[in-house]
Amino acid sequence: MVSKILVPLDGSKTAKKAAEYAVDLAKQLNASIMILNVIDKRSLVAQTVPASKTAMHTIEPIEDYLREVAEKHIGEILKLCDKNGVVSEMSIKKGHPVKEILKAAKKYKADLIVMGSHGISALSATVLGSVSYGVIHNGKNIHVLIIRG
Repeated sequence: MVSKILVPLDGSKTAKKAAEYAVDLAKQLNASIMILNVIDKRSLVAQTVPASKTAMHTIEPIEDYLREVAEKHIGEILKLCDKNGVVSEMSIKKGHPVKEILKAAKKYKADLIVMGSHGISALSATVLGSVSYGVIHNGKNIHVLIIRG
């Protein structure tokens, strides 16, 4: 039985579509939702510049901006949950998205992860590797439902 659903968001249309699907599913199953956004640390500093050579005052405003954007996207889904009577909570983490999603699923004791088939950029999926692919192949003990964009 599905009673806890983890929904990773990245701000893409596909992630929003997956979140809307998850809210509808949670309503039908009387399940709760954990909405997660992972700020990918790799996007904060270009790989050509070593972190030790980058000024913190440059990175911190970017992180603050990314957190604000994440809160905005999560807020939209939280409102949708409230409107549909679905119990929900949110979390924003920093790190590698696949690892953080799987760690959150374990901590939240999620029965299901509902996520989009692809994120913000097809180019980043090619360069960095697909997050949904990583979750499917590394999360052996949890069911994953992929929603197409």
